[in-house]
Amino acid sequence: MTTEEYRPLKDLDLNNARNENESYKDYRKRLKQNSEILKLYSVVGLDAFKEMFPAGIGEALKNSAEEAYNENEKENEKESA
Repeated sequence: MTTEEYRPLKDLDLNNARNENESYKDYRKRLKQNSEILKLYSVVGLDAFKEMFPAGIGEALKNSAEEAYNENEKENEKESA
């Protein structure tokens, strides 16, 4: 039986260097987001972080971005109707 190790910061780009195809604005946004995530992690600890984000923070951010995109699309449809 294998157990998967919980990795809370999985799928999160913690690199402080600016990526090759990343705008400066996106770079600064990513650094701020990483800072906030690491601060939350250090305050609440691993157990609470695991309860809040069972699939890891990367998955939560991806789901949040998809929800925001879907809400934005619905708003645009209402305005054009």
